[in-house]
Amino acid sequence: MQNGTIFQFFHWYYPNDGSLWKKVKEEAAHLAGLGYTAVWLPPAFKGTNGIYSIGYDVYDIYDLGEFDQKNSIRTKYGTRQEYCDAIKALHDAGLQVYVDIVLNHKAGGDESELIKVRKVDPEDRNKFISEPFDIEAFTKFTFPGRKGRYSPFIWDFRCFTGVDYDNKSKETAIYSILNDYGEGWEEVVDDEKGNYDYLMFDDIEFRNPAVREELKRWGEWYWKETGFDGVRLDAVKHIAPDFENEWLDHMRKFTGKEFFAVGEYWAPGNLPLLLKYIDATEGRMSLFDASLHHNFEAASRQGKDFDLTTIFNDTLVATKPGLSVTVVGNHDTQPLQALEAPVEQWFKPLAYALVLLREQGYPCVFYTDMYSATYKDKGHDGQEYEIFLPACENIDKLLLARKQFAYGRQRDYLDHANCIGWTREGDGDHSGSGCAVLLSNGDEGFKTMEVGKMHAGRKFTDWLGKYPGEVIIDEGGNGIFHVSPGSVSVWVPAGN
Repeated sequence: MQNGTIFQFFHWYYPNDGSLWKKVKEEAAHLAGLGYTAVWLPPAFKGTNGIYSIGYDVYDIYDLGEFDQKNSIRTKYGTRQEYCDAIKALHDAGLQVYVDIVLNHKAGGDESELIKVRKVDPEDRNKFISEPFDIEAFTKFTFPGRKGRYSPFIWDFRCFTGVDYDNKSKETAIYSILNDYGEGWEEVVDDEKGNYDYLMFDDIEFRNPAVREELKRWGEWYWKETGFDGVRLDAVKHIAPDFENEWLDHMRKFTGKEFFAVGEYWAPGNLPLLLKYIDATEGRMSLFDASLHHNFEAASRQGKDFDLTTIFNDTLVATKPGLSVTVVGNHDTQPLQALEAPVEQWFKPLAYALVLLREQGYPCVFYTDMYSATYKDKGHDGQEYEIFLPACENIDKLLLARKQFAYGRQRDYLDHANCIGWTREGDGDHSGSGCAVLLSNGDEGFKTMEVGKMHAGRKFTDWLGKYPGEVIIDEGGNGIFHVSPGSVSVWVPAGN
């Protein structure tokens, strides 16, 4: 069986020219050839800013670029038909499709309502700083462009726990809505800011049974329309885990498939929170390994001062490898974004070797590391910057190494602060498989490592071409492998 690898086919600043779904269709066969097995697509539904919406400011989850709403028919990425064509192309290439599900909030309400709220302290959302009073909030969603097609459900203030804007006073704040379904916020795992149920826009009220049923009906509709194979669940730290559990259980029963699910619970350097969420969802979903990404970012900044023997310390992949989706970057961590924490370019090949060529974890490669990107935006200081993100060096070869060589027993040599390695013995199902990986964040290094006696007498060469020469495996299955300064070498049986 081939190793699984996800590709995140978008970044935050992808052009809003409607070309993404077409590019997905064009690239499907190429991605499969490199060894990808699944593609994560961005939110496909209409956002409040129409063609300018990344998709996380979700307006209408039933509008996949089909209806004239929010000043456009298509989304940023294209039309509904182009989306369906892209999914078919991915399936035809043998790739699974993971869709981005954004159910924490809605934005761009069609009508305002006079509703009763209490203002809360933004730094302690459990603390109310006003008596109940009325505000005018855009909490009614009628979707006039869709005219009830696919679903007649109308969203109103009873479907939300909170909002952040009073159209009467023109004031921005956090307001807790008084409704019939519970006092204050819902129970979430994270106690950051007292209670982090509220994130942005109109926060969905999952205690309302009508809302839960509508979102399950929508899930059924979405799967029937697209045939997706898995989901990426947005902002799960802000959603009550019992809803996620109910929705996933329902969808798996409805589809008859144990489809893949990964949650975005971004808590860098806070492994206990990730484990707490896994407990709350009883292992129903994987999580992105924010802790490992945190280590990668620190290692790239610190250079040879970072102790590589600690690279997997306090990470999800070391603790719950079967539920860890490993990343080197994503749309939130790229430069100029809210969670900006980019891994420096020199370290990216090392980081990708650490996620692609090891047994543990389910790796996800970011768009810009495959295709590069150039964009402009304002930084946190208000100044405009132009950013160029080159593709990760040798990313194609690292992917092919995962596809062809990274199988069988793993032996670790994580024993030197500036030079670590591991080997994969290979297996009988993948001809010519087996590899020895060595990386350095300092000077040139070498290490004697065992690849297995079945390789005795074989010659190994550096698949990446970073270190010259060859290594002959001795009768005990050992070889002396080298790596250049600040680099990674992937030694594989010669002739591949």
